[in-house]
Amino acid sequence: MFDLSHAAPRAAKLTVLGIGVAFLATACGGSPSPSATSATTPAAGGVSCPAPTASASASASAAPSTGAVPPSSTTTDVPLKLGSLLPTTGNLAFLGPPEIAGVNLAVKEVNAAGGVLGKPVQVTHRDSGDTKTDTATQSATALLAGGAQAIIGAASSSVSKTVINQITGAGVIQFSPANTSPDFTAWDDKGLYWRTAPSDVLQGKVLGNYIATCGVQTVGMIVLNDAYGTGLQKYVKESFEGAGGKVVSEELYNTGDSQFQAQVDKVVAAKPDAIVLITFDEAKSIIPLLTAKGIPGKQLFLVDGNTSDYSKVFKPGTMTGAHGTFPGTFTKDEFKKSLLTADPKLKDFTYGGESYDAVNLIALASEAAKSTKGVDIAKKLKEVSEVGEKCTDYASCVTLLRNGKDIDYDGKSGPVTFSDAGDPTEAYIGIYEYKDDNTLSPVQEEFGKL
Repeated sequence: MFDLSHAAPRAAKLTVLGIGVAFLATACGGSPSPSATSATTPAAGGVSCPAPTASASASASAAPSTGAVPPSSTTTDVPLKLGSLLPTTGNLAFLGPPEIAGVNLAVKEVNAAGGVLGKPVQVTHRDSGDTKTDTATQSATALLAGGAQAIIGAASSSVSKTVINQITGAGVIQFSPANTSPDFTAWDDKGLYWRTAPSDVLQGKVLGNYIATCGVQTVGMIVLNDAYGTGLQKYVKESFEGAGGKVVSEELYNTGDSQFQAQVDKVVAAKPDAIVLITFDEAKSIIPLLTAKGIPGKQLFLVDGNTSDYSKVFKPGTMTGAHGTFPGTFTKDEFKKSLLTADPKLKDFTYGGESYDAVNLIALASEAAKSTKGVDIAKKLKEVSEVGEKCTDYASCVTLLRNGKDIDYDGKSGPVTFSDAGDPTEAYIGIYEYKDDNTLSPVQEEFGKL
């Protein structure tokens, strides 16, 4: 159940009345769901997903600038100071490296184009940890004391809930590249909370529908009992059952738990066609327990909290045929190479694009506002994301701004257009399949509007 104790002023600004999802790969389009009388025949284990189909994103097609960037007509005595509050420890630590790399890459490109209002952007990185510790509060306190005007993070929705009032109450922007809880849409954040990741309403609908297209008629779930886990569980279940399926088992566990045999036993005993794991890093402990019970990879469906490269974790073949989803377009090879220049050790690229876009949007909004104050920047974030001349990197966008043009920034994570509540109003969800070596292969992208 969501904690809406802080919801009020922004609640009227955005109400999710429905979601339209466009299937970019026609193999999974059409009627959303096989029922007991459907012509789709599941393979052994109840899962027969459509074959992977090449899918091209329609986003970020504008060409980057190749000319000189004109100087800003307004300069600032106070440089734009960014903080990052991203996980290097805890149950989402695997998401930290690509997010931090995305931040660093964008800052490097912004500064190479002359910075913001005549000054280089500064960035300080701090660990967010997870909800088992008070790391996030301590890190946020340090970043605020250091003069950060915008803080990028946290990755975990539950962690963000522990610091959002502290950050926004200080007049500082909190901009998450990965928070997906619907709760933030209506949070009383004084207009200072923003995100490039779409609400779980969209990911849940996409995943639930996709599971149904695989011929699955019954599902079991193992779910992290926090805002992220139970929120996503709700929307996956609604979508899957709305498509004619049935959820036959739902087992919860808490942050910090290390034993999952009881949950596994109960879910397997329900004999579902497929099992959905809505977890973070705990999947590394849960999957071997399922494997030991005879559950093959092709019966597993994962989410953004655990869709990761498992090539160094499990023996080959463990994940073969498993599927996972996470927001954003498929990370293109060119952008992967760019992220690797920021961190050559990267194996996962999840939310790297969303983090990169967050920095660019903040920098562009600062230029548009002619100010580095958080409250001023926030007033321009929606403006630089919508109607105007399309551009896809800081140099090309800031050139247009400095020439008096309106801009519409489209990023590496997809088309970014904000609602009044600071949510993206449209987004892609990528669906991936695991190969025999436990690495990910893209299947299709689905575009949805909220």
